[in-house]
Amino acid sequence: MTRLRIVPCTQAHAKEYIRKHHRHHRPPLGAIFCLACVDGDGLVRGVATVGRPVARRLDDGLTAEVNRVATDGMRNACSMLLGACRRTAFALGYDRIFTYTLPSEGGGSLR
Repeated sequence: MTRLRIVPCTQAHAKEYIRKHHRHHRPPLGAIFCLACVDGDGLVRGVATVGRPVARRLDDGLTAEVNRVATDGMRNACSMLLGACRRTAFALGYDRIFTYTLPSEGGGSLR
């Protein structure tokens, strides 16, 4: 089994990865922070961007939104990224973090 780890990621690198690997969305315009999931060889297997909530009513300064997660299909990469986004947001002082899924997506990584 390939060992994965979370590393910081620049917005530029995250956006490029999302352009190549996300199934149905373009990269978000901005982000508070970005994370990448890399394998033992340093190959990026997925990225996540976290920003301010898109819905203005949720943008209270203490809520963050996972705007995009894109992976190359590596097992557990999405779950790892979502967990790391949560831990990072709470460490930065945010009270809540959330994301959305399409009805056609299983959402298993969120459980």
